[in-house]
Amino acid sequence: MSAQLLKKIKTKKAVVSVLGLGYVGLPLAVNFAKAGFTVCGFDTDEDRVNRVSTRKSYIADIPQKDLAGVVRSGHLSATTDFSRLSETDVVIICVPTPLKSKYTPDVSYIIGAVRILRKYLKRGVLVVLESTTYPGTTREMIQPELEKSGLKAGKDFFLAFSPERIDPGNKVYDVTRIPKVVGGLDAQSAKLTKELYSKIIKTIHPVSSPEAAEMTKLLENSFRIINIGWINEVAMMCEKMGIDIWEVIEAAKTKPFGFMPFYPGLGVGGHCIPDDPLYLYWKAKRYGFDSKYIKLSADTNAQMPAYVIRRIAQALQERKKTLKKAKILVVGVTYKKDVRDLRKSPSLNLIRLLQEQVSKVDYFDPLIPYLEIFNIHQKVSVVPTPESLRRYDCVVIATDHSQIDYQKLLKHARLVFDTRNVYKSVRSAKVIRL
Repeated sequence: MSAQLLKKIKTKKAVVSVLGLGYVGLPLAVNFAKAGFTVCGFDTDEDRVNRVSTRKSYIADIPQKDLAGVVRSGHLSATTDFSRLSETDVVIICVPTPLKSKYTPDVSYIIGAVRILRKYLKRGVLVVLESTTYPGTTREMIQPELEKSGLKAGKDFFLAFSPERIDPGNKVYDVTRIPKVVGGLDAQSAKLTKELYSKIIKTIHPVSSPEAAEMTKLLENSFRIINIGWINEVAMMCEKMGIDIWEVIEAAKTKPFGFMPFYPGLGVGGHCIPDDPLYLYWKAKRYGFDSKYIKLSADTNAQMPAYVIRRIAQALQERKKTLKKAKILVVGVTYKKDVRDLRKSPSLNLIRLLQEQVSKVDYFDPLIPYLEIFNIHQKVSVVPTPESLRRYDCVVIATDHSQIDYQKLLKHARLVFDTRNVYKSVRSAKVIRL
């Protein structure tokens, strides 16, 4: 069976199924289809399936023409009918892995997907999990769940973990340019998975086990949350000492070794950085190990919106104004520059906290025309005119989108709190930087 599937993959005769057509699944599906595979995307969201079927891309990293081309050619289709899994040779699972609570993983989407797959699992199929999760998930959860079908992993079907590493909005490193880590449950599973991904990705890095691959992704994102938490702490420290943190970072960057720049801000957003390290924190707890660095960093990042509000209140007080009566404009609400994605955006936490403390808070984001904020009411992105800007007591630069006219904001705003250092060369009494 292994030899048969390997031949199918090498000749691109293998039918590839992708479970979950989000920001990870759709790029994979499109690229396998572009490579010549027959691909079927599965999702419970009928809107996503309809958009794929009508050739309308809803993921910024997937150009409309690329999606339209592979759908038109018949290499890619999408469905909510999971019985079509019985036709597949390869299944790639790309479902969400959120948190139940602040420190507890929610793997219900993985379990749900695997239980559906189990109904249609046949001999000789390769199953690959890409969803970020804690070490042990593939072996301890997916393997026994699939083996309830009566088939045995490594004998009747093949199983591996290969962590998604997609960076939304990154035009240099799309899914095909990011090296792929592969951890098979056994040697044959590893070999098949490596061959599969080599058809769309240049560099494949095999590791000895699914656990090593699962840990790799968590190490990457824990490294980031810890360093972001540290630089946010240093930013608060420097403010107390009257030192410009941005100047310090630029100076430290001149060292050609031993330093990697991270930058302060409102915290961390997206799915990966806020949640993934806490999967590792939770798993370590199961082994009696308390990861102090992860928890401290997560807590430090989470408090940044409140810290920024305290700084704004202080600046207003120096200008004989109170936070309670203030009108605030938050500029940029997505979690990342030039990416239309609101997941876990710290800008939304900032708005929520401001709503509790100021008389009026609005937002402007050229990528997000309206928001339904915390079930309170719908907010429409304001258009910053000279007249409207002068009505706000403070404008907060929360996300530094490229298409924002920062000079106009600076010219007409009464006070600007810059969390992204967009005014690094400006020395003005009305600009306060994080």
